[in-house]
Amino acid sequence: MAKLSNILTARSSQGPSDNFKNLIINGAMQVAQRGTSVASITTPDYYTVDRFGFNANTMGTYTMSQENDAPTGSGFRKSAKVLCTTADSSPAADDYIFLYQPIEGQNLQQIKKGTASAEQLTLSFWVKANATGTYIVELFDVDNSRSISKSYTVSASATWEYKTITFPADTTGAFDNDNGNSLQLNWWLGVGSNRDSGTLQTTWGSRTTANLAVGQTNLASATNNYWQVTGVQLEVGDTATPFEFTPYAQDLLECQRYYYRNTPGTTYGYHCLAQVRSTTQVQGAFHLPTSMRTAPTSLDFSNIAVERGGIGVYAISAGTMGSTDVGPNVVKLAFTNSASGASAGQSINIINNSNADGYIAVSAEL
Repeated sequence: MAKLSNILTARSSQGPSDNFKNLIINGAMQVAQRGTSVASITTPDYYTVDRFGFNANTMGTYTMSQENDAPTGSGFRKSAKVLCTTADSSPAADDYIFLYQPIEGQNLQQIKKGTASAEQLTLSFWVKANATGTYIVELFDVDNSRSISKSYTVSASATWEYKTITFPADTTGAFDNDNGNSLQLNWWLGVGSNRDSGTLQTTWGSRTTANLAVGQTNLASATNNYWQVTGVQLEVGDTATPFEFTPYAQDLLECQRYYYRNTPGTTYGYHCLAQVRSTTQVQGAFHLPTSMRTAPTSLDFSNIAVERGGIGVYAISAGTMGSTDVGPNVVKLAFTNSASGASAGQSINIINNSNADGYIAVSAEL
């Protein structure tokens, strides 16, 4: 049986009629390494459901969550939810909110964009919102600054609805064949006049700000407005086919290519082995479960400590990730602590500090 890590390599080599037809990662919203709910969101970041970022620019305040709510009988059990907690019924010209997923160029070559053989793309998804009206979804060709937007209608309040949208082929502008962000899928949820003052760009063309989200309903118009999505599939062709359900382990591994959080889940749970450099610093090799998209660029941790028999447990107060001794499979971490009694060269463990919620996380997000 092939290792799961080899599945990622196969993803970009499959044809549109083979497995891995879905260009979206975690479309069933099953994986949420960062957690299931984050409140008071006003700035762009990845918050809960993996690979789905949320961007808010001075247009209200939001909670983003992974919900145990999905269309009955669909096979889905989870969804991503954006809830408005502070309204903005009169947004300024450059205000906006949207949910997005960026896609690596090397996973898009089967589209043949920029050639005479370019393929159409079809997006399908389930959506539920209490604010009915017109919504806009955009494909943004980041490499060539080209864009196309299509509208869909939320007809019934608080009801799951299935949507399919087909985008025409684009014979202009090939995607880069690399690990950078080449195509971004944007679900607009609210915009100011800068993105709503032109004509909706329903054919491929140079990206024009005024044409991005013309007619978009304002989710920020009232507190407790919400928008949910699940079952997201973007595939080659002019027809939406049944959603490609994949094993959870595979979804998790593909998400860990971009973000990995080690969460032992137990008090004093183990993270990695380290070496004492001095009484105030330890360094350790943090091994990753799969090759990340690139060498991680950020480190995050909480409630961790150093521990060695005969010395005790000492909380870690600061940490850094090596800028040179870093790669897509393993990174060097340096932590500041007060491990009095330890000698340089001794082995030491990095563990949870009396708290089952401890974690170490690294990111290589697009």
